[in-house]
Amino acid sequence: MNQSTITIDINLDENKIPHQIQWNATQSNSEEKQEAKAMMVSLWDGRDKAALRIDLWTKEMMVDEMGDFFYQTMMTMADTFDRATHQKELVGEMKTFAKDFYGKFRKTLEQQ
Repeated sequence: MNQSTITIDINLDENKIPHQIQWNATQSNSEEKQEAKAMMVSLWDGRDKAALRIDLWTKEMMVDEMGDFFYQTMMTMADTFDRATHQKELVGEMKTFAKDFYGKFRKTLEQQ
């Protein structure tokens, strides 16, 4: 059986706000740590039937980048849901919501 390890290092500033997020994986092509401005990790606790989450972002994460990040995350969540359930109609609804959300988000940026 293969094993892969994913390591995430979070450097905090004096106020315990993420200053730097770096990650690497043993099965990655890169030996060096990769930089990230934000991360979302979701784990499913089957015993308690509860989602456990870690959402972090650095001060360098811009508002427009956060919108892009959420849009892309919602779209990939829909793809994952499709692969797991084959519920095409629900997947379509998820993607429609993500596109509508992103369009509204982009409009708010234009109005600022």
